[in-house]
Amino acid sequence: MPPENHLITTVLLLFLIPATATAAAKFREAPAFRNGQNCPKNTPPIHIAMTLDYTSPYLRGSIAAVLSVLQHATCPENTFFHFLAVHHHSNNLNKTITSTFPYLNFTVSHFNPTLVRHLISSSIRRALDQPLNYARIYLADLLPVTVNRIIYLDSDLIVVDDVAKLWNIELEGRVLGAPEYCHANFTHYFTPKFWVHPTFSNVFENRNPCYFNTGVMVIDLQKWRNDGYTRKLEHWMRVQKRYRIYELGSLPPFLLVFAGNVKQVEHRWNQHGLGGDNLEGQCRDLHPGPVSLLHWSGKGKPWLRLDSKKPCPLDSLWAPYDLFRHESLFSDS
Repeated sequence: MPPENHLITTVLLLFLIPATATAAAKFREAPAFRNGQNCPKNTPPIHIAMTLDYTSPYLRGSIAAVLSVLQHATCPENTFFHFLAVHHHSNNLNKTITSTFPYLNFTVSHFNPTLVRHLISSSIRRALDQPLNYARIYLADLLPVTVNRIIYLDSDLIVVDDVAKLWNIELEGRVLGAPEYCHANFTHYFTPKFWVHPTFSNVFENRNPCYFNTGVMVIDLQKWRNDGYTRKLEHWMRVQKRYRIYELGSLPPFLLVFAGNVKQVEHRWNQHGLGGDNLEGQCRDLHPGPVSLLHWSGKGKPWLRLDSKKPCPLDSLWAPYDLFRHESLFSDS
């Protein structure tokens, strides 16, 4: 066939293939993961929540994160994913997830951006200002009331250990568990106006607040619902709109409400900051100690650096979980 005829045929095929089919074809199909011999019988489900943005490159990261969880789980068939997405993208996301993970247990819950759009203040990175970044605040409202515990995971991470170990931690009466980093300078997460205003800064009275990253959290949803933590977080977002007491998106409200009352989780479950700082995105190394989860929080994302041929050394650890199709849609390879 002459090259020009082949080009015409390709263009016609593109018009004939539905948009949802081409979107789903962006990712290779993952293998089926079955429960291992060490998976106890009648194991209750592990519930994991993540946000999915169909129009964002972060979708590629989410797919890699899901694959990493399944690949290292002793009981992958007992792992249930709750994906939060805006309503008008849910059909496309369902098809994409189903074609990529045909055996996955999952639901797509609709998140209405108007719930939070009027509460969002601008931050130092535009990506932090997207409404879907705040969906974690509404997990207790969006998920079925039968789901009493959830692991929340960001889209820019991979799990390299059995997620059941994280699921089974004891919260010891607390609402939230996460790795804490008490060596971080806590004052940097709020503006000087916050610290000189006694009504604001006194919120930490009788608490020993430490920084924690909200990209990896174990949450008791029943206690969250009973004590109205969504409203408490929204309160601080309203204060922010009026007084500008922080600069970092959805993180500071969580610090204001929970810091000093978080169940400490081993640092191995959030080796964060691998995306570098929020301004330059420079390469960073792992923190000392064992690793169960690698988190590319910060400006630099591994898929972008790999595609630009300018990866950081640790990006090679993310690459094996990337199911994105780099070849032509019509390639048989």
